[in-house]
Amino acid sequence: MKNLLDHSEEQTRDYQALRIALVQYSPKLGEVEDNMERVEELCSRIEPGSVDLVCFPEMALSGYVFHSPTEISPYLEIPQEGPTSRMCERLARRVGCFVVAGYPERLVLNTTTDIGVAAADRPGANSAIVYGPKGEFIGNYQKTNLWVTDKSWARPGPTCFASFTLPKPIGTLVLGICMDLNAHPPADWQSVEAPYEFGEYAAKKISEGEAARGVAVLVNAWLDSGVWNLEEEEETKEKAVDWTTVKFWINRLRPLWDFKSEKDRGRGLGGAENKETIVVICNRTGVERGKYLVAPILKFRQCSGGPRLVGIMSRQEEGVSVWEVG
Repeated sequence: MKNLLDHSEEQTRDYQALRIALVQYSPKLGEVEDNMERVEELCSRIEPGSVDLVCFPEMALSGYVFHSPTEISPYLEIPQEGPTSRMCERLARRVGCFVVAGYPERLVLNTTTDIGVAAADRPGANSAIVYGPKGEFIGNYQKTNLWVTDKSWARPGPTCFASFTLPKPIGTLVLGICMDLNAHPPADWQSVEAPYEFGEYAAKKISEGEAARGVAVLVNAWLDSGVWNLEEEEETKEKAVDWTTVKFWINRLRPLWDFKSEKDRGRGLGGAENKETIVVICNRTGVERGKYLVAPILKFRQCSGGPRLVGIMSRQEEGVSVWEVG
């Protein structure tokens, strides 16, 4: 396993181990039933009681690149009723774990929306849903910071990000979707500098929580950076990792691991310094009208002075990877 940042471990903390499964595959656009069959085949090797949290990528069963309301309309799902909800409920109940997955949500249409466009022009939301170990619905979140593809059919969610208080070994669960990690308008979305909206929200919620740990989850369909350093990394193309994007993600998550700034402490972010944060970024792979990359799990021990990379899947890898953290 390659460490992105060379930080030595400090004292070991007495945290209950968290077992995380990442489901990474290449969904076929619009082929929901075939995609579900593929996902359930991949997940069939997850034994009951073997993991605490399973994460799927953004719009996990539908695919992502839809260019109009007409294109995506057949695949919009009603929360707790659609194919993604049914899949999550079955998996959560069978394994006895929490499950997070992205999906295109069908919204109740009003005459107009609060952003001044006809409701029919924005009939959905880019959402993520959470289910619990008994197959119970935990919550739903609608993406706030929309990418250009989202804007062709989706409305932004009413709240920036979401958080849930869950039992050990998870604790506080903070949820965002892909572009939520980027700087929000009017800031430059490509910036690695402040504002760090998602990172600050996660740090605040984790610091306020009673648990000694927090987990921040991002479900993504993030574009490949196009940077390949095969000779430098001594990797084949099949095993290559997009380190350029991983480093960008880490910088955008700075409030979760950099507590040197008095300004950050003044905003109430220093309270998370004595807690462990695990960041799970679940991405898809494959090509869908463009390139996509794959996802790491980042484990942040804030008191260690920087993040440590716990595990990562390569650009073209499909399957389920399980990591035990803590």
